[in-house]
Amino acid sequence: MYKKGRAWIEIDLGKLETNVAFFRRVLPEGCRMMPAVKADAYGHGAHLIAEKLQKLGISDFCVASAGEGCQLREAGIHGQILVLGYTHPRDFELLETYHLTQTVVDSAYAGELQASGRPVCVHAAVDTGMHRLGMEWEREGEIVKLWRRGLRVTGVYSHLCVADGRSVEEERFTEMQIARFKQITDRLRGAGIREFAAHLQGSYGILNYPGCSFDCARPGIALYGILSRKADRTRIPAGDLMPVLSLKARIGCIRSVREGEGAGYGLAFVAKRDTRLAVLSAGYADGIPGCLAGRGYVLIRGRRAPVAGRICMDQMLVDVTDIPEAEPAGEAVLIGSSGGERITVEQYAEWTGTIANEIVSRLGDRLPRIAV
Repeated sequence: MYKKGRAWIEIDLGKLETNVAFFRRVLPEGCRMMPAVKADAYGHGAHLIAEKLQKLGISDFCVASAGEGCQLREAGIHGQILVLGYTHPRDFELLETYHLTQTVVDSAYAGELQASGRPVCVHAAVDTGMHRLGMEWEREGEIVKLWRRGLRVTGVYSHLCVADGRSVEEERFTEMQIARFKQITDRLRGAGIREFAAHLQGSYGILNYPGCSFDCARPGIALYGILSRKADRTRIPAGDLMPVLSLKARIGCIRSVREGEGAGYGLAFVAKRDTRLAVLSAGYADGIPGCLAGRGYVLIRGRRAPVAGRICMDQMLVDVTDIPEAEPAGEAVLIGSSGGERITVEQYAEWTGTIANEIVSRLGDRLPRIAV
């Protein structure tokens, strides 16, 4: 099947390599990258991305679930794969079989891992203030006991919850989280426990707190050349990061609509003049948000074609009245560049009232990912 026949995603691996070089420059000496390739590498294609990262010398990866880790192993990815989320005890066998490293989500879970008797490596998550996963940082003794339980603890980590914010309150809270985490790692080393990797920073932790230094860092959304919001400004300028992903679709056909006529579901679009509508072969089943209806535009031949009416499951309508060159089988750019115009993921997210992370991670499986 022709991969560019309907709708597809193009992944620029050269730009990914540029972004890897950027993070290697800004990370403290001795701090290695442990990229987040969860949610299909934020919609970019986990196999494609992890394979390229592996070729660039990266051997540590983060995923959300055991299933994601298994898929990477089956795709030939080596090194450490850390499962950041919960794995049901019935799936502990997968952790052992596929040599995955599991997060200890709390003290009770540590007991379940111990009781399983499986020789699985684990990282201890520490809750330093986000109140999501992890053992409470105040209970230092319980964290130290993980080693005495006989668990194969190879890492300790936490997560910064407001590192993307630049307000005084957000920066104070983040500094407090960093101090709490350092207190835990110092306590462990003081107890003679030294053979573990400590990691704390995600994308915004790296970009906004460059003085924070641990063994590893977990770049996620920014590794793909994207920030969560268009208005975000980081302490380390992110201008050298390159967007890796482009989203494109074919024009299936073109319809003529007279002034006053409606089009699409609910006839939500009503022509204010005689209008040409292009039917694009992508819809909400491909991850195009339904709330894009009547907002934003796509690019055709380097010109803007406004979204018209509701997003359908498999198609969407755009107004090409002012683009006479638009024709069936032509290419439309939903995210990316065409001519001198560009639509970023951040701009797309702003149109739909969400963050860029959600936009890319919800792009559908039936969109082939094509390396360019």
